[in-house]
Amino acid sequence: MHLIVRSAAMVAASILMLSFAGGAAMAGSTQEEANRKAVLAFYEKGLNQKDVDAALAYVGDRYTQHNPNAADGPEGFRKFIGFLREKFPNSHSEIKSSFVDGDYVILHVHAVREPGTKGNAIVDIFKLENGKIVEHWDVVQSIPENPANNNTMF
Repeated sequence: MHLIVRSAAMVAASILMLSFAGGAAMAGSTQEEANRKAVLAFYEKGLNQKDVDAALAYVGDRYTQHNPNAADGPEGFRKFIGFLREKFPNSHSEIKSSFVDGDYVILHVHAVREPGTKGNAIVDIFKLENGKIVEHWDVVQSIPENPANNNTMF
């Protein structure tokens, strides 16, 4: 299990590095900034405010989900937010960084489902078409109680 988490973390770090090296640190195009704003609004409305309808305004005609624990489409997202609302009503996700490369927006997120817990470090990857979110991938890693180093995950 630790190998899978470590491998997932390495993939996420590689994606972040490649995105940064690919010019994410430079000013993006108008469309790239619109994509970033759409994803940030989708995340805030959906994950933090748990307002599914407001979040789905940022989703395109299709929503392909690559997380094997989540169903495709708007209904899959609706079910996930319903789960959060019911089981973790005080959950909150803080976006620590965002990177844009064309039609892809990558977020580095600190997600805490239960206040007072360490939560998870997440890398979310969104693909947009015509300014709307159409695909989603994520890599999730628990924040350990006793890390092997003094570095933060953010």
